[in-house]
Amino acid sequence: MASIVESAWTVKNNTPAAQEKCITQLLLYHFCVNLPVMVLSYPVFRFMGMRSTLPLPSWKVVSTQILFYFILEDFIFYWGHRILHTKWLYKHVHSVHHEYATPFGLTSEYAHPAEILFLGFATIVGPAITGPHLITLWLWMVLRVLETVEAHCGYHFPWSLSNFLPLYGGADFHDYHHRLLYTKSGNYSSTFVYMDWIFGTDKGYRKLKALKGDGDEAVLKEM
Repeated sequence: MASIVESAWTVKNNTPAAQEKCITQLLLYHFCVNLPVMVLSYPVFRFMGMRSTLPLPSWKVVSTQILFYFILEDFIFYWGHRILHTKWLYKHVHSVHHEYATPFGLTSEYAHPAEILFLGFATIVGPAITGPHLITLWLWMVLRVLETVEAHCGYHFPWSLSNFLPLYGGADFHDYHHRLLYTKSGNYSSTFVYMDWIFGTDKGYRKLKALKGDGDEAVLKEM
């Protein structure tokens, strides 16, 4: 029987040196890329109506805005990610992120600076056009980071949202993306699975899931 917490598709084999490289690069990116973007985007958020004063928004407003951000981000991310898997952009930009064929949580933000800016737009465009309360913006950023770390962690935990929400991808979904060649990977969405299903870019993943399910059933019958 499988363990309660199991690897999504393969045993993690990243060396300490690889993890050290990831951490070093992330610190560099956060201070040299992410921080300037946050500073420059703040006036845009303020111009669009973002506030930090009382009263706080109601939970209905916060939850509606967060849901909108997730849907919009996923839509933009899907197309941007798919473009990054074209031959030239993959070779010169996106291949940096795919250095880790068996990703772990920190690799979620390990990418070429151009990719950080390119796909980072998908994260900030929702708040930029709605002008949320600062608390809502912080909550959105926290949830987005938690989601992408969970997707890259390499483990399908019992508490993963993919166990409860059919449209949610999770680690199982994204691990498949990292295991294949760039021209055949599919599973381009960040959070949900319906974009890949609509455009047929998850066929290999669904076929593998079906084969894996048939294999598990055969094992159970033999027990």
